[in-house]
Amino acid sequence: MEDQNELPANYEQLKIAANRTSNWRERLEAVEQLGQWKSKQTIDVLTHRMNNDDVYQVQMAAFNKLKELGEDVQLPPRKTVELIKGVNKVLIRIKKSLPKDHSYEEFKVKLKKMRLDIYDIYEGERGADFDQWLESTWSSLSTR
Repeated sequence: MEDQNELPANYEQLKIAANRTSNWRERLEAVEQLGQWKSKQTIDVLTHRMNNDDVYQVQMAAFNKLKELGEDVQLPPRKTVELIKGVNKVLIRIKKSLPKDHSYEEFKVKLKKMRLDIYDIYEGERGADFDQWLESTWSSLSTR
């Protein structure tokens, strides 16, 4: 563990990466790196990620790093309902914007292009089940 008042040389880049909404893997990596430095700034960034990240894996990593740094923190409960409010409306809009006979792959590509934030959060949260979840959600969306 590094000195109390020191920051990593790339602190600003790590802080930006920790808050990048469209890439949960970058946020996770930034949390891992920031967790090696104990300072008010790194603890603030880690606390924010722990309390506000949409991907539980990132929240847990921030929680673990804060614990390792000796902080008295509580892991927030895992969200079990919609990760993003109104996500179905967005998905329906994307589905409606495609030709009637479009494929699941076309839908997936358009979602990633139009709303990388949604794609990224659900991919991070669902992990290996992401494709199965997205395809079943796509097939159940009403376009009436």
